[in-house]
Amino acid sequence: MRDLLANPAWQEEDLGVPLPDSTHACSVCLPTWDAVVGYEEGREKVIRRLRTGYPRFFKHPTVERLIENARAELASDGENVLILPTRLSAQRAHRWLERLAETAIRSTSYNGFQALIFPSKAKTLADQYWRFSGEGVSSRQAQDYLDGSLREGSKSHLLSRAIAKLNGGEEEKTFIFSSGISAALAALRALPGLREGKKTLQLEFPYVDSLKIQERFGSGVVYLNEAEGESFDEALQRIRAGEFAGVFAEIPSNPLLRTIDLKRVSEACRFSQTPLVLDDSATGPLNVDVLPFADILTSSLTKWVSGAGDVMAGAASISADSPLAEALTESISADAAECAPLYIADAEVLLSNLKGYAKRNTTTNSNALALVDFLKNHPAVKNVWHPSVTHTEQYESVMRKNGGHGGLISIALTNPKKAPKVYDSLKLSKGPSFGTPFTLVCPYTLLAHYQELAWTEDCGVPKNLIRISVGLEPAETIIAAFQQALT
Repeated sequence: MRDLLANPAWQEEDLGVPLPDSTHACSVCLPTWDAVVGYEEGREKVIRRLRTGYPRFFKHPTVERLIENARAELASDGENVLILPTRLSAQRAHRWLERLAETAIRSTSYNGFQALIFPSKAKTLADQYWRFSGEGVSSRQAQDYLDGSLREGSKSHLLSRAIAKLNGGEEEKTFIFSSGISAALAALRALPGLREGKKTLQLEFPYVDSLKIQERFGSGVVYLNEAEGESFDEALQRIRAGEFAGVFAEIPSNPLLRTIDLKRVSEACRFSQTPLVLDDSATGPLNVDVLPFADILTSSLTKWVSGAGDVMAGAASISADSPLAEALTESISADAAECAPLYIADAEVLLSNLKGYAKRNTTTNSNALALVDFLKNHPAVKNVWHPSVTHTEQYESVMRKNGGHGGLISIALTNPKKAPKVYDSLKLSKGPSFGTPFTLVCPYTLLAHYQELAWTEDCGVPKNLIRISVGLEPAETIIAAFQQALT
């Protein structure tokens, strides 16, 4: 097995290898700028070399085999199949697909799963549901089925206890999901105002799908790119007036690592009893203490909490102080159990990975500060985004006493045209996602927003932005890699 801490995947020959070197890796090596563009454009010479990918965007080979088996048994010519884990997830996908594809969809049970059979022309929409809902079958679940050893039962209650200890919540109000985005979608579905047709409000530029699920599954979204100044004051007034079904924000945001004035937002939301949905994925629950400000706190456990990059999972915690706690708990608990439950084998891996979280977090925080200090003083680097230098006062107001500023950093170069050369020559592992034990770098905007680069530029997110997930290598090793690439 390849040790990516000592032997990173960064060269052309590494294109498509799993990151980490695991059957169930959640990332894949895209070692060059051209490979990233080729991936986004679906070029055959890139796609055919991918052995895996981020599971919501790229169906794992075991999942593809499961779907192919179902297609052979259930579909006719000109039809395709989507496999989902539960009846409720299939019912929701069924309604969503029929409405958008404007065609009839069939559904049936299939060997412990649920199958949707649809005209092949609707495959793109079916893939979008898989991506945006995060409710798909996991690679371990598919593998166990193919091996004839599909398991029943759950260990999510053990994870609920562990996550509640990390974020200061209550075990009975902490729920585990098959992915971070399925937890966020459950939070969206739980908002009472959504059923009244109210829009949601997104504060600050968020992770791409955090905004897109509000657009696709909500009643519309109002987006405030920068939560400051007169526009922020106006947004607070609109919150206090009860205009929104809910308010969404990441603490800090990904990829610009900005932190909103959480005290003012929380006060406005509590005044009108508008649910405030926060997400701590960018730095993790050991670094920030934000549940006291939220009604719902969501987390991608795939990232820093797991810290291995080999399992997908998410969590949603309801604040006991929320005036809507009872209703939110009822809705979100049903989604966790009946729509996007975490497969037992994935739960076991996550429980094992969790044991090293505190130690990893300390090292990552320290390494990131050292790298930021180097980058902010380098003439080839124009901008550095990190909570230690970005909205620091607002971030530190919610930073835990023994926490830190996290391991996620974004940079823009003084000469943006040199970004491809710097990326290509960087001797660190390169691919999507973050929170792995090894440093992981990607041209974030290109990967997440390839079809809307002009819009992201207007939002202050450079198209050549490079995002760095700092790993556990010695700090001097990480800095040396950037020193060489930036020269």
